[in-house]
Amino acid sequence: MPGEDERDPVVVTGIGVVAPNGWGVKEFWAATLAGRSGLAPVSRFDTSGYRAHVAGEVNFEPKDHLPSRLLPQTDHMTRLALVAAEEALADAGVSPAGMPEFACGVVTAASAGGFEFGQRELEALWSKGGSHVSAYQSFAWFYPVNTGQISIRHGMRGPGSALVAEQAGGLDALAKARRTVRSGTPVMLSGGVDGSLCPWSWLCLTRSGTMSPEPDPARAFLPFDAAASGSVPGEGGALLVLEDPAQAAERGAEHRYGAIAGHASTFDPRPGSGRPPALRRAIELALDDARLTAADVDVVFADASGVPAQDAEEAAVLAAVFGARGVPVTAPKTMTGRLSAGGAPLDVAAALLSLRDSAIPPTIHIGQSSYAAELDLVLDQPREASLRTALVLARGHGGFNSALIVTA
Repeated sequence: MPGEDERDPVVVTGIGVVAPNGWGVKEFWAATLAGRSGLAPVSRFDTSGYRAHVAGEVNFEPKDHLPSRLLPQTDHMTRLALVAAEEALADAGVSPAGMPEFACGVVTAASAGGFEFGQRELEALWSKGGSHVSAYQSFAWFYPVNTGQISIRHGMRGPGSALVAEQAGGLDALAKARRTVRSGTPVMLSGGVDGSLCPWSWLCLTRSGTMSPEPDPARAFLPFDAAASGSVPGEGGALLVLEDPAQAAERGAEHRYGAIAGHASTFDPRPGSGRPPALRRAIELALDDARLTAADVDVVFADASGVPAQDAEEAAVLAAVFGARGVPVTAPKTMTGRLSAGGAPLDVAAALLSLRDSAIPPTIHIGQSSYAAELDLVLDQPREASLRTALVLARGHGGFNSALIVTA
């Protein structure tokens, strides 16, 4: 029975993806293995007055994918999340309408909510007055909006929540969904689809000081490279269907991509404390949760921020845990940008597909790695390998760290 053992496995039976380099799992994975980038100059507004100019955009025609009644009340981010949710549930063969009333729940992660929607309504407020502001502004900007809209659309009345921890939040959401399945909810949809590419959010992002000013998409995002100059934002992500394995077997689930085997999250000490970052502790606790050792890990999907100081910290931690060049390391987010709370779930989807196909996706655009002596970075081409266990890392702005382990 689910919930009898806090370490019971929880399996992934469905994946839905919307990414700058591919729409849907099949297209995304083909593009990722081929090293096709979705980074390009921002097309939605003029960035000439800003410090940064490149992003990973997902452009689509909403009316071709969603009911017209949803369009006035949803931000671009939420529309992407609804499409990813539909693909994940279809991939898993799960129909919430045919299950008991509270059997299916939703946990998503978000970093900022529907900024684009919010900017439009604030412009209406300033220029025309309060009577011109949409009533949907009351929730379209809100962090839990993706959870709410997905739950309403699919009648998923089980446990629902949202986490806010920037990049790390996507892994924490999956971990929370795993705990919920172990506690007795048969099916959870979880992960993150995030991103706000509009002038308001762009100003906030550029003021962080971590974004790359490089206008060439092939040179803007170079994690672990000697020429790294910062990160590139993007939008999109992945949603996964998590199930109790007995429930999945009973209903004849077509896919069992793998299991969520371990997770841990930590928080860095305050700056100036002299204490080391807590990423290493997150990795070690996740390994303990999975009852594994560092020697069991076959590939690491790195956080790979592109900010030189943060890359140096991560490279040092990986070398300390696994030994110098002790495990293959990859960062396919060089093809998508950093998708805020959607980035780590997309890495989890890629990790599960890597286990399925025995192929590690490449890190592209890297010239001279600053950490060649420490990291066995998979560059340019996918690497064939026998894979059973993958570690996915995510670090959120402000000191969040999260580590999640998936097994075949």
